[in-house]
Amino acid sequence: MTPNRISIVSSAILLITGSALLIAGLQACRQAYNPPAITASNSYLVVDGFVNTGHASVSSFRLNRTRNLNDSTTIGVPELHAQFAILGKHGDAYPLADSANDGTYFSAPLSLDTTQQYTISITTSDGRKYSSDGVSCKQSPPIDSLFWSQPSDLTIYAATHDPTGNTRYYRYDYIETWQHNSRLTSPWTVINNQVTPVDSTDETWYCWSTAHSTNVLITTSVALARDLVTAFPLNVIPKGDPRLAIGYSILVRQYALTEDAYNYWNLIEKTSQDVGTLFDLQPTQLTGNIHCLTNPSEPIIGYITASSVTQQRLFIPDSVLNGWVDPVPPECQTSMVPYPFSIFPAYPVTDTTVGPYYFISNGPMVVAPKSCLDCRYQGGTRIKPSFWP
Repeated sequence: MTPNRISIVSSAILLITGSALLIAGLQACRQAYNPPAITASNSYLVVDGFVNTGHASVSSFRLNRTRNLNDSTTIGVPELHAQFAILGKHGDAYPLADSANDGTYFSAPLSLDTTQQYTISITTSDGRKYSSDGVSCKQSPPIDSLFWSQPSDLTIYAATHDPTGNTRYYRYDYIETWQHNSRLTSPWTVINNQVTPVDSTDETWYCWSTAHSTNVLITTSVALARDLVTAFPLNVIPKGDPRLAIGYSILVRQYALTEDAYNYWNLIEKTSQDVGTLFDLQPTQLTGNIHCLTNPSEPIIGYITASSVTQQRLFIPDSVLNGWVDPVPPECQTSMVPYPFSIFPAYPVTDTTVGPYYFISNGPMVVAPKSCLDCRYQGGTRIKPSFWP
């Protein structure tokens, strides 16, 4: 190697070594930075609900505390043991109670005077007091129709109109219910370690699950000449989703909003898409109509409205769908267990993950995983809903 080449190589080695030392030094000096928004012990009150002005209607509110971004929990913390009341402009007071002790407060059935304004009053268990601005009552028009289309995924829509033109701003939520069956059906069960014929009280073949909407669903007809909503998309169910494999029902509820309430929910919608849920720490300042009287600088998340509710239910059986394929179910591997019929009805199997499937005449007993024999392993309940066809 020539002297010039040796000099060049040596310089390159020194440059590389110096860069490595510089990087190592920077890494040694680097410290984790936790912004105040993450490390601060913020726990803001979230008030989620509305004053139901329908005849003999129950108002319900959910009180929670927000999570910080670095919290390990995935849900808000319920605010328990609060004193909660709806107050009328003329001094009427209607208390709400958290009978389930889960942070959800319910009123008795009320028929409120819709010409009044209403506020809410909250005193938390630590003595902090909260109150809302007065809100006027809005009347929600009927839902004209619920309908769906299925080019591939299935989309459910709502249509409504207000001939008086007084609504203009709408909010929706829904409760969906679907049937799901066990993968295998057995005429046998085990009770007190004995093989027993299944009857209507202990069959586990048919189940129903229920879920509430989680997205913010708002729309407005302000840009239209008429107060009309023709096809507002409520829910999109991916093709092949097991919720539609047998039968599906959705109960849609419609609320009338003021313009200010609509703007608030519009901001919630944009924020929750970025962060996650209403009970996460909010990156923007949400200015609602609820205030802390004890500490006026304390932020409160929530916007109180007063509205009647209109609702409609839609049922979709699997028979009307186009090529809806339930995902491949988990394998239900069966096995045979020696079973002398002289011991019947004793159940000699010690493996608690399997149950009796059927008997082979003068032969063994066939067992299968309980997850395949019992629909409750998929969630839900065996109780058939009263509205189910």
